[in-house]
Amino acid sequence: MIYADNAATTKLDIDALEAMKPFLLESYGNASQPYSFSRSSKMALKTARETIASYIGAEPNEIYFTSGGTESDNWAIKMGAGKSGALITSAIEHHAVLQSCAALERAGRKIVYLPVTSEGLVLPESLRKECDNHVKLVSVMTANNEVGSIQEIKKLAAISHENGAIFHTDAVQAVGHIPLHVKELGVDMLSASAHKFNGPKGIGFLYIRKGVNIFPYMEGGGQESGYRAGTENIAAIIGMSVALKNNYEKIKEITDYLYGLEKIVIKGLTNAKLNFIRNGSQNRIPGNVSLSFYRADGEVLLHRMDLKGICISTGAACDSVKNQISHVLRAMMIPEDYARGTVRISLSKNNSEQDAFDIATALISILKKE
Repeated sequence: MIYADNAATTKLDIDALEAMKPFLLESYGNASQPYSFSRSSKMALKTARETIASYIGAEPNEIYFTSGGTESDNWAIKMGAGKSGALITSAIEHHAVLQSCAALERAGRKIVYLPVTSEGLVLPESLRKECDNHVKLVSVMTANNEVGSIQEIKKLAAISHENGAIFHTDAVQAVGHIPLHVKELGVDMLSASAHKFNGPKGIGFLYIRKGVNIFPYMEGGGQESGYRAGTENIAAIIGMSVALKNNYEKIKEITDYLYGLEKIVIKGLTNAKLNFIRNGSQNRIPGNVSLSFYRADGEVLLHRMDLKGICISTGAACDSVKNQISHVLRAMMIPEDYARGTVRISLSKNNSEQDAFDIATALISILKKE
């Protein structure tokens, strides 16, 4: 099998797994308890928080552990937007953001959805046009999960702050894949999910800048400084921190390698004279290859690739059961004759050059027969 759907989830890092084991089998104490048996859990929690903070330029007490990106997005938007004022987001956000905004909209809040260019980019001017002192919160993703386009987050955050708005970014597809420094970017909140960067599923974090007023997301025993109650999943938190460390310590090497794999795929398809568009901006998440083939059917391509033992997707994993053009491609105004033939190939450090060659060969084989 060739797995090339890493934007949906990634293989667990072996170092992360080994680091998790002691906290599942031996040091399983509740970190909130005062006795000595829980001391190792408490120290591990502290160390993991410090590690994660260091790789994104945050302070340890600005990192709050959650169950993943969806919870982090829900918390940031529903609890960070206060009780009045408008919100601004983009038309190509993940459903965790869009549905959170829709929930507030049903409650009477005004939501502005910014358009994007054909490359999937939010223009700073479009935010400047819509942002005024009535806007409470702006949420724009760092990198799009379908086409990989990386936004000008620093500029967007600055415009938001000029108008007194809090700025949140869903960085689920970016953390662990591109360098990020929350202070340099100027973001107030940032969402991340471990399973997107070779950590375990069911764990993530929300960065909340010190000084940002936000309501707690879950009430209970007072964990996470009283903002997110519930016994901490120490093993998963440790796994997340190790996976993040491993990715960031080799980020340039991994990035260069992934760009090399991308070139193999694109060169193969181009040499075969297939009619396709590569979606997204020039500045993309490494390894994210969104392709729209003229008058093809993305769903058919997915299943035929699966029969050849190759896992790709038609877009976001949460849209995979719906045979339709995604909201991202519609917002980018990709011509329908191309948009319906869209597949996403998302490569990782675990893929080989032979994998990339085989993916291109399989696509050519399928499309040439059609």
